[in-house]
Amino acid sequence: MDLQEQLKNLFPDHQPLEEEIKKDPKNQIWMQEDPIICKYEKRKGKPITILEGYTGADEDFKKLAKELKTRLSVGGSFKNDSIIIQGDYRNQIMEILEEKGFKVKRVGG
Repeated sequence: MDLQEQLKNLFPDHQPLEEEIKKDPKNQIWMQEDPIICKYEKRKGKPITILEGYTGADEDFKKLAKELKTRLSVGGSFKNDSIIIQGDYRNQIMEILEEKGFKVKRVGG
């Protein structure tokens, strides 16, 4: 039983405000006007995909990195204001980011 259900049991007469219903803290990520740069490199002979150019908070970028890694089932990290994903996943990453409403620019190859 989640927290919302417990609150409904304790306060059955309470009617939640529309703002409370619309707010979903899990999906609140800063959206920016400038495109996120998605580029491909090889380090030590292995392909990686790098995302750079996010102007929001680091915590939001870390959430985005975690979501990308779990959706693609790959490893990666967040270092120096960039997301590093193991492997060449530019097309899939660009599709996921465009679904979320980001503008993405492909660089290199």
